[in-house]
Amino acid sequence: MMTNWLPILLIVLAPVLGGLLYGFERIVKARMQRRVGPPLLQPFYDFLKLADKRRMVVHSAHAFLGIMHLVALWFALGVLLLGGDLILVVFLHLLATALLVLAGYSTRSVFSHLGANRTAISILAYEPVLILIAVSVFLCTGSFDARDAFANTKPLLYQMPLSFAALLLVLPIKLKKSPFDVAEAHQEITGGVELEYSGIFYEAFYTAKWLDYVFCYALVFLFSGTNLLLGLALAAGSFLFVNALDNSTARVNYRQMLRFSLLVSFSLAFINLLLNSI
Repeated sequence: MMTNWLPILLIVLAPVLGGLLYGFERIVKARMQRRVGPPLLQPFYDFLKLADKRRMVVHSAHAFLGIMHLVALWFALGVLLLGGDLILVVFLHLLATALLVLAGYSTRSVFSHLGANRTAISILAYEPVLILIAVSVFLCTGSFDARDAFANTKPLLYQMPLSFAALLLVLPIKLKKSPFDVAEAHQEITGGVELEYSGIFYEAFYTAKWLDYVFCYALVFLFSGTNLLLGLALAAGSFLFVNALDNSTARVNYRQMLRFSLLVSFSLAFINLLLNSI
């Protein structure tokens, strides 16, 4: 009975788990940079602080799109954790990001438009890889349902090692980490699509970042099947890899990001797809 309730509990507590992951990531980053860093609960302190900020609305559609970005991303995570269709998961995830792009285009800010452009390019970089991974899961399990991947006694990592490597390489793009943080690029476009949000509406955007963490590492868990220890090891290894890369590399431009993703990550996932189909 507890196992049946676990996915629902994870969905409900996903923002809390994502906030703790983000707080721990900031501590790890500080240690890598030889700083003391903030406390673990700093993201939640920031969340409460944002609630006291003055709410400024560009227009109602802009605010609505930001909230719906959070809702769509939460739905994508919910379908994944409940073991639903992976194609639907990818579609809902794409919808969530597309809403963010539309929000960026709905303002007059040049920086918001640049952020929307680069977010759209980021979609081209990682979404095809996610689709190929979903197809590879179907070839290995006979189903697109995530529950069959999670319940697979033989971890998909052994059957799809190149697909896992491809996922690992696009995680920094999805999480907007160096060298692929071109969508935000704080030194260049001052935050991108999030620039025009404030107060409670920025809180929706801020919480969506936490859900992204849970979503990405849930995809990593997909490769462990029923082996919980392997799943924890893969998630921890992916977390350390992303943060080590983030703290040791400089940002590339969007052309280099797209070229790397299509030539390396997409190729790895496609080769694994061909191997699984033989």
